[in-house]
Amino acid sequence: MRSLDVDVVVVGGGSTGVGVVRDVAMRGYKAVLVDRADLAQGTSGRFHGLLHSGGRYVVSDPNSARECAEENVIVTRIQPTAVETTGGLFVCGPDDDPDFGDKFLAGAAANGVPATEITVAQALELEPRVNPGIKRAIAVQDGSVDGWQLVWTAAQSAKEYGAEVLTYHKVTRIERDGDQVSAVICTDLKNGEEVRIGCHFILNCAGAWAGEIAGMADCHDVQVVPGRGIMVAMNHRLVNSVVNRLIYPSDGDIIVPVHTVCIIGTTDVKAPDPDHLPIPHDEVQKMFDAGEVLVPGFRNARALHVWAGARPLVKDSRVGAGDTRHMSRGMGILNHAERDGLKGLLTISGGKLTTYRLMAEHIVDAMEAELGTSHPCRTAEEPCPTPAPDPTYVPTNYHVTHRLHDREHDRMEDPILCECELMSRRMFTDKLAEQPSASLDDLRRQLRLGMGPCQGGFCTVRATGVAHELGTVDTERATGLLRLFLEHRWLGLWPILYGDQVRQTALDNWIFSGTLDVEHLPEGAEVV
Repeated sequence: MRSLDVDVVVVGGGSTGVGVVRDVAMRGYKAVLVDRADLAQGTSGRFHGLLHSGGRYVVSDPNSARECAEENVIVTRIQPTAVETTGGLFVCGPDDDPDFGDKFLAGAAANGVPATEITVAQALELEPRVNPGIKRAIAVQDGSVDGWQLVWTAAQSAKEYGAEVLTYHKVTRIERDGDQVSAVICTDLKNGEEVRIGCHFILNCAGAWAGEIAGMADCHDVQVVPGRGIMVAMNHRLVNSVVNRLIYPSDGDIIVPVHTVCIIGTTDVKAPDPDHLPIPHDEVQKMFDAGEVLVPGFRNARALHVWAGARPLVKDSRVGAGDTRHMSRGMGILNHAERDGLKGLLTISGGKLTTYRLMAEHIVDAMEAELGTSHPCRTAEEPCPTPAPDPTYVPTNYHVTHRLHDREHDRMEDPILCECELMSRRMFTDKLAEQPSASLDDLRRQLRLGMGPCQGGFCTVRATGVAHELGTVDTERATGLLRLFLEHRWLGLWPILYGDQVRQTALDNWIFSGTLDVEHLPEGAEVV
């Protein structure tokens, strides 16, 4: 068994956990983060890409609205490469109640959410594809955020302050010394090694899985309700601003432009198990129907991929146990010393990706209150590290040519592996050198491999071949990597097989099953 000792163990590698380990490290504590998978592989990588202005909650959840409005400004400042300041519109559809706009404006004013009513003509000039039958329009400061970039830059900041980040380390038990936590025991899923991490404090940021982690410390019945939501990525940016329906939060009432696509979301249904999130066909159809209200002809666009995420909602006694749509989006911190008599353990749940930094500040403040220490939080002032920007290229909005500009410098000597996302061979090999045990899915989250229109139909085999050619993986592991990647892509394709997507999938099938005969490849190594 490998051993290490730290002050604080953070469990969970989503936005909240990474924000927490960054804050802890910046306050001078020796810290380590553990996650059973890759960073942002759970809820933080499975959302609709919205950086909230607060507008969505000005009527339904005013406290969350205030937090989102404040954190929107902070996140945009400290992590600019993860954010696109698209702006947003709330529009009143032809069959929606126009009087709701008055409640919206009053709530926005009361909670510090910048909002300005504009004319329908102005709204249609900004977004020509929006339903011409809208009756009102309100401009807000919504944005688009790349959840993976946000998490990685925060993790890099934490590492620069001495924190250690251990992905693919699954927590198997928590040790206690009487009424005090003493260690977290993990299994390194890459090599099977057991790791003991001695500590004085554990910050449970496992989101929808937080109850499972608390239970390992004999702190049972932690009430985190997973709220399942599906989202569909369409093949074009049908809008360049975030477009919301001017109604009380509902299913499919928002379209977010993200990179070269737009995403519609989301449903909200209680999930019995956050590890098994179905994607029902009727909910997919509901998204297409809802899209038609905002953008006529929406369902004629090509659906590219669908996925589901689990929101870690705080159980709310004001609503029914299964009514996740109306549960508060606010954060909740559970002090296990007060609740269970166990010192050194705090659990946080709820909140939004937009408020991840604030959630971290609150739980680290609570930790210091229990420890009797005090260090200032500096995460709102200090930017996360980002690559040096090209001073000659500053787009005001995302462009399809975003990566093409970079490829202008190396197009003659560095071949493209993924045409859809303009990922070059060197981009892939550099990441592989840094992370030789990474799966193709891990690299997809960092490079967008296979996330374009072909959904990996052409680039997957190229990337696998390059990895094998370099000697990074042997034939057995290469086969395992290829199979796993294709299986994961398929999960988001089969529920939306119609129209152009059927034709693309048929082409991919001919490539993999016909030309390459992947069904008859050797079984391949098991890949984590």
